[in-house]
Amino acid sequence: MNIIEINNLKKYYKVHKKEQGVKGSIKTLFKREYYDVKAVDDISLNIKEGEIVGFVGPNGAGKTTTLKCLSGLLYPTSGDVSVLGFTPFDRKTEFLKQISIVMGQKNQLWWDLPAIETFQLNKEIYEIDNKIYKETLDSLVQMLEVSDLLNVQVRKLSLGQRMKMELIAGLIHRPKVLFLDEPTIGLDVVIQKRLREFIKSYNKEFNATIILTSHNMDDVKEVCERIVIIDTGKLIFDDSFEKLISKHANHKLITVTLESKIDQELAKQYGHIKEFDFLRFTVSVDKQDVISTAKKIMQDFVVTDLDIGEPRIEDIISEIFSGKDLS
Repeated sequence: MNIIEINNLKKYYKVHKKEQGVKGSIKTLFKREYYDVKAVDDISLNIKEGEIVGFVGPNGAGKTTTLKCLSGLLYPTSGDVSVLGFTPFDRKTEFLKQISIVMGQKNQLWWDLPAIETFQLNKEIYEIDNKIYKETLDSLVQMLEVSDLLNVQVRKLSLGQRMKMELIAGLIHRPKVLFLDEPTIGLDVVIQKRLREFIKSYNKEFNATIILTSHNMDDVKEVCERIVIIDTGKLIFDDSFEKLISKHANHKLITVTLESKIDQELAKQYGHIKEFDFLRFTVSVDKQDVISTAKKIMQDFVVTDLDIGEPRIEDIISEIFSGKDLS
């Protein structure tokens, strides 16, 4: 069953065009010219119940704008949007009680109060039964390992601790649909890993439908089953990581560790160099040439280690955006 349905969604902004200098400022007093910024430009997609979807794109691609349209924070220019059978921008109470949006760069916690105070406030706002509130809070606190931090002022928490509390505040009402916008931004690798594990655990326990936007491809790769890529407001890919690699990566990476140093010019004959440090290098090679290239390297050098792997997801996506040849 489709929990989210998006058909031909568009969100355009009229932006005032101004010439530089005093002359340009005076001119706009009498005549203003406008142009459209197409934040979201005719996107269509469906998301089923329980799916975790990675929403990927460069800055300004339209990711956050799409999430705001889905959560009802923005009214679309045109197109149809349905979430849980509701039209989001109607902002009906029954709809709002079943969704949550957590943005890594926005705070909903009261800065001078312990996080538990915000949780209790949200309990009243969402009219959560006492028993369900306690069960949900205990479950989230256990998953995120923050039982000793509930009564600490938010201002005294680290960035990672605050992000965990933000997640609890956004999930205390057990939303069926969760929008996560850069949830691991600014966090260290250990906290990032724990948050990813938490997102997967929450999805599994509550069968929640989750859309995750992130510039950190490890977030998307480790959490999401499906990836949606948009650029300049347009949808350019929607499928699994496996399909992304098979469709857009026509090469593999051969990483070689040698017993003796070699010159970089010598390594170039085996493929396009991605990394090089004299005793170890990585080259990009067309898929059909991988075996023969690996054999040649083994014949030409004393090799202590050789690894053949797929290109990094972030590299593939970067090449898609730039329109360059992936090899």
